[in-house]
Amino acid sequence: MAHNFRSDVAIDWCPGCGDFGIITGITQAITEMELKPEEVAVVSGIGCSGKTPHYLNIAGIHTLHGRSIPFAVGVKLSNPGLKVLVTSGDGDMLSIGAGHFVAEGRRNTGLTVILYDNEVYGLTKGQAAPTMGLGMQTKSLTKPNIFGKINPIALALASGYTFVARGFSFDTKQLKEIIKKALAHDGTALIDVLQPCPTYNNINTMEWYRKRVYKLEDDKGWNPTITKENEAEAIDKYQKAYVKSLEWEERIPTGIFYENKTIPSFTKRIAGFVPSYLSNPPAKQQVSDSNGFTIVDPVKTFKDKLVESA
Repeated sequence: MAHNFRSDVAIDWCPGCGDFGIITGITQAITEMELKPEEVAVVSGIGCSGKTPHYLNIAGIHTLHGRSIPFAVGVKLSNPGLKVLVTSGDGDMLSIGAGHFVAEGRRNTGLTVILYDNEVYGLTKGQAAPTMGLGMQTKSLTKPNIFGKINPIALALASGYTFVARGFSFDTKQLKEIIKKALAHDGTALIDVLQPCPTYNNINTMEWYRKRVYKLEDDKGWNPTITKENEAEAIDKYQKAYVKSLEWEERIPTGIFYENKTIPSFTKRIAGFVPSYLSNPPAKQQVSDSNGFTIVDPVKTFKDKLVESA
């Protein structure tokens, strides 16, 4: 039985916003994967993208500015069987949240991070976001942008993300397929989603993107996936992904840049130390009685970890 993953909350994004394409890609992906609402959770930060959990019929939390990833890590580690989506904007995740973005690459917890990338702070009147290029001047800026541009794909590769991809919000068919593959990936995935902001960004419009985007899978011989431990192959595919991430202006690649299936997720690493972790994670453990008093015996729980003093 198919579930309706769209809530009845009225959507107040601006007409023509790329967010509509992203939420459509998400709902189509989890529907086609036949996931149940209780098998998926979504965590957002602040900004236009932060409203995404309100519009989905799954467990969700609208968190703090730049803090969507650490919240999502807590959700995933407490219940590793969940598919955990992070929906956050470029101004949210790559400014105040940049440290958490990098740290998650090291952990490889198993999140699916969807970056809403429109190069502006859409909710706070169009200031330049970290993905806007130096010298650009949209209609919302009184002067050209004086900051350099962050490349989300290159940053994710350098940070250790094991699945790195890019989508276009007005190609929901491709975006849906990327999200499905990211959710199925055993590790943390980044999907950088290019989208127009029709209210504040009059340069990177839908028409501007349509003239430039192309699919990596259409390139003959493109194969970004590493399935066995082969250092030479891993380095080669990593370098090719980085070079592709530098393409912009005239041709902008979309699709999967890099996928490494040989690096264990953080949850599996924990299971190596706590064998019962995956079968009996914290979210499924009873820690208090009906009166709310703890039933956990810390000495028994950590008996093999205790070190006797001299």
